[in-house]
Amino acid sequence: MSSKGFDEARSEALHRRVREFGRAAFELDAVGRAERFDALAFDIHRYQVDAIPGIRRLSERHPAPDSVATIPAVPVEAFRQARIAAHPAELDVACFETSGTSSNQRGRHCFRETTTYRELALRFGRRALLDENAAPPVVVAIAPQQRSASSLGFMMDAFMAEWSAPDISVPSRWLLCDGSVDVDGLRRAVDIAASRGTHMLLLATSFALVYLLDALGEHSLPLPLGSVVMQTGGFKGKTREVPRDELRLNVAQALRIDPLQVVSEYGMTELSSQLYEGTVPGARLVGQSWEYIAPPWLRVSPVDAVTLLPVPDGEVGLARFVDLANVDSALVLVTRDRLRRTPAGVELLGRDPGAVSRGCSLAIEELVQGR
Repeated sequence: MSSKGFDEARSEALHRRVREFGRAAFELDAVGRAERFDALAFDIHRYQVDAIPGIRRLSERHPAPDSVATIPAVPVEAFRQARIAAHPAELDVACFETSGTSSNQRGRHCFRETTTYRELALRFGRRALLDENAAPPVVVAIAPQQRSASSLGFMMDAFMAEWSAPDISVPSRWLLCDGSVDVDGLRRAVDIAASRGTHMLLLATSFALVYLLDALGEHSLPLPLGSVVMQTGGFKGKTREVPRDELRLNVAQALRIDPLQVVSEYGMTELSSQLYEGTVPGARLVGQSWEYIAPPWLRVSPVDAVTLLPVPDGEVGLARFVDLANVDSALVLVTRDRLRRTPAGVELLGRDPGAVSRGCSLAIEELVQGR
């Protein structure tokens, strides 16, 4: 679902503006930040309407937006049914795949360039995960090494390359293979960090942390003082699920760290930006446990399942994202995740247990019709 009339110069200019906004956003006041966000969002929306036939059809079936909140949203399910990209396939430098479903149908989010994704992920991840006054950590991952097909793997690889203590060599930084955790490899990394007087950043999916706990059994593996665990993802497709509070406490106990240093990240293949809890001491993101904070280039709001319009403050709705980093795909997305606003961000309340909402179903029909 990409247009033959792709304008690479226009895409490049928008990517550059998004990166510039990311560098300046934390220094802007709220009004200036909102004004620049809105201007960028409308310019990206107009570009996508011109370049992506499905988004053009979706836009034509709705009134002209009078605010960013009324730009039509693309349901994430649409990525499983069509290519949503402004550029032709021969310009893809990466195509990240979504998790499989019961029908084994995967969506693909294709990128013409990954510079914007990488820069913004590093910028906000640093604020959420790293104590700005601490020495560089030893960074390892308990996650599958799938950098070419996984947006999460791409991001973790960037964190390892950018943040790892430069003079410390770790035999292996990827410590999960075929559902088995390399506990000995983790112990070696812990010993290396401890001997050099630095801490660790352990990047892990939720199900991988369950594997780690199973492998440790009744034993513990204390991490160096100040270490942080980034926990991400759910248990889709896994036979065993552990409640989030229980998993956090069990991981903290097994690794001998404060539960506040087990930090949850929220992201998805169809997004280019991430949300984090703001609980790491010394980091520059401040919030409560299970309160997810978005970066300035991402807006998150609950919307009505039928109209896909914002719900009143305090009410629960489907998650709607306006992601400026999605320059060449879908600026505005809606998912089946449920959330409500909080003082600093949003609280995630799990997936909508029903079928795809009526509003999402109509939007999908409009997107894929006549492709």
